[in-house]
Amino acid sequence: MTTTLRARLTVLASLFAAGCSPLGVFDTLVPKDRGAGKVATAVAYGNDPRQRLDVYAPRPQSIGRRPVVVFFYGGSWNSGSRSGYAFVGRALAAKGFVVVIPDYRLVPTVRYPSFVEDGAAAVRWTEAHAAEFGGDPARLVLMGHSAGAYIAAMLAVDDRWLQDDRRAVRGFIGMAGPYDFAPFDVDASRAAFGGWPRPKDTQPITWAGTGDPPALLLVGAGDTIVRPRNSKALGARLRAAGVSVDLRSYPKMGHVGLLLALARPFRSRAPVLEDVTSFVRKVK
Repeated sequence: MTTTLRARLTVLASLFAAGCSPLGVFDTLVPKDRGAGKVATAVAYGNDPRQRLDVYAPRPQSIGRRPVVVFFYGGSWNSGSRSGYAFVGRALAAKGFVVVIPDYRLVPTVRYPSFVEDGAAAVRWTEAHAAEFGGDPARLVLMGHSAGAYIAAMLAVDDRWLQDDRRAVRGFIGMAGPYDFAPFDVDASRAAFGGWPRPKDTQPITWAGTGDPPALLLVGAGDTIVRPRNSKALGARLRAAGVSVDLRSYPKMGHVGLLLALARPFRSRAPVLEDVTSFVRKVK
């Protein structure tokens, strides 16, 4: 990568962190990992136009059963597109995993629990079709960043959504996730959850307990958007229930920087990809 391109990406990353630049531009320019690619595009897992997903896998594809990561992106439950996350899909697929990145319906078209229901539908699709891409349908890891980590957490700890299908979920990876944020005191959370009559029902920490899958909780020590206390609280609740939890905090790392550390030019800032890879490889 040239010095000029690195400088441009650094500027884009800074603008994105400030809310001034769409992630799609960053994803278009950032160098991608070799040895992996998109193997399915805009696959429907439901009838709504937002209920589409992409699949990434190592190349060449194999018949073996690889762990499967379902990644939910963030965006305050009101924005985002899977098209901006090819750098995540290819980074994880290059490590030997099958990766599914779904879109889901957004506020204000829907509110809680519709985006969680979409996440559950995407996971069920993944369990039904993972083998077609060399994945093991019995070894699913749910992963997300920010609002996407919330969706992944709800599916991992609350059996209202996946019911018997939750047995295939062998791990949960939350990146800067909000797990304990009621009462709703910011516009995004009020818009997404404010109409629900029982706020406690909407919180992952309410449902966390015995029998939940092992968790890797990643936070940026400098995150002022979703405070690390969310991950600390969820981790403590899970540990108290006998669940294996690995909580990792990266110094001088902010909310968006934690995600961008998965991209090739910024991996030296924090070992996020290495930690995720190690966790996924251990799932049984």
